[in-house]
Amino acid sequence: MNHIVLFEPLIPANTGNIARTCAATNTPLHLIEPLGFSTDDKHLKRAGLDYWHAVDIHYHQDLAAFLAYLAKQENAQLHLISKFANQVYSDVNYQDGNQHFFLFGKETTGLPEDFMRENAEKCLRIPMNDEHVRSLNLSNTAAMIVYEALRQQGFPNMELTHHYDHDKLD
Repeated sequence: MNHIVLFEPLIPANTGNIARTCAATNTPLHLIEPLGFSTDDKHLKRAGLDYWHAVDIHYHQDLAAFLAYLAKQENAQLHLISKFANQVYSDVNYQDGNQHFFLFGKETTGLPEDFMRENAEKCLRIPMNDEHVRSLNLSNTAAMIVYEALRQQGFPNMELTHHYDHDKLD
């Protein structure tokens, strides 16, 4: 199973979009407090549309509480997603039977530097042209990472095709 973990997210629309991705991919969402918004925020609800009931959300008081939770999980593997990483996310084997927890930093400052230095071997990067852009959008990044893991895992419990009433391709 894959998990998306957001460290102190600030922008409600990003969290809402990520929640929608979680609903579409059967991925639990972990929110590490403090949050930069209320979970009642209208922008958060609008971005997640009507999918909130389908998201398995876990709240953690702080990073230490999340790490304590993680330590109790069976076959848990933590991945820190950062532009400062040296390993490319698509080079990792996600079909190893482990639970993969993808930890994303705060939109403005990322993950704490000391924590990243202590866990440098767990850091993963999405390749990009750093001369033109400071960072990628958080919700886009979360979608890329979780879909790469799911692709390697054969998209478990997901429909590869679906027929809709009034299908545009029929």
